[in-house]
Amino acid sequence: MLKNSSILITGGTGSFGNTFVPMTLEKYNPKRIVIYSRDEMKQWEMAQKFSNDPRVKFVIGDVRDKDRLSRCLDCIDYVVHAAATKIVPTAEYNPFECIKTNINGAMNLVDSCIESGIKKVVALSTDKASNPINLYGATKLASDKLFVAANSNVSENQTTFSVVRYGNVMGSRGSVIPFFNKLAGTGELPITDPRMTRFMITLEEGVKLVWKAFDDMLGGEIYVKKIPSMTIGDIAKAVDSDAKQVIIGIRPGEKIHEQMIGVEDAPHTFEYDTYYKILPAIHAWSSDPLRIKEGKSVPDDFTYSSDNNSEWMSVEELKAWIEKNKLKIGQI
Repeated sequence: MLKNSSILITGGTGSFGNTFVPMTLEKYNPKRIVIYSRDEMKQWEMAQKFSNDPRVKFVIGDVRDKDRLSRCLDCIDYVVHAAATKIVPTAEYNPFECIKTNINGAMNLVDSCIESGIKKVVALSTDKASNPINLYGATKLASDKLFVAANSNVSENQTTFSVVRYGNVMGSRGSVIPFFNKLAGTGELPITDPRMTRFMITLEEGVKLVWKAFDDMLGGEIYVKKIPSMTIGDIAKAVDSDAKQVIIGIRPGEKIHEQMIGVEDAPHTFEYDTYYKILPAIHAWSSDPLRIKEGKSVPDDFTYSSDNNSEWMSVEELKAWIEKNKLKIGQI
């Protein structure tokens, strides 16, 4: 599907974009990938990696600016929406700015993609959008709803929208592993709460989930990758097993456990080999055989949370991953 196509990724200089671009270039050989973002320094740094590849283009723009967004969607086939204000405390202390990017920006993208005749749009979501307790999660839940409902506003064979949702990205900028790495060897690592659990996913797995969504989607689906959990204490042990873990308490807006599928979504959720699919209740899409395909209904009381997960990553497994990826941890 993506072969010989034109793809635009909003917020494309982030961790996801830096992984999506080389993987997609290699697998699908698209005609071009356009990186749309507002940080000129990150664009300049990323452009050095692809200076010899004419398929990769860079444009400055903000999803808050609908006119600029519409202009840059000219001749684009597919869009990945990765732009967001993501740091939980930042959103708590700057709520208007978070809303402008995560909600207003999503509305701008929906309208612009429909007007530009984009074929398919996949938006990145987060586990924090399920039963949110912080502003970041609340804005991403609103964003998810906008992308799902956008499928009601287009004619047949026009733009379709879907969402992918996953948890903590291992080793990405701003995540806990590079933070712990900086403190390794000091004798202490700060732990928010020893009960805390988090989902764990690699950037490569996130990219493959987006590919799956593009291939499978009819519009309105939320794809949730099956991924393992870890406790925050075990993550710290994997980085520095000798360090004393000092409990400092959770930050404003943090949860003890993360959730990707709540019990309210269970009646509309279907299970597949490597992922779940939440179908929207609107328009009876959750009973559409073309959307369900080979999926199996989950139990009515089903939830998918980092503490009730059936799959767990061991300290040894994370240690091996850190050793294998030590040169890129915190770099993208």
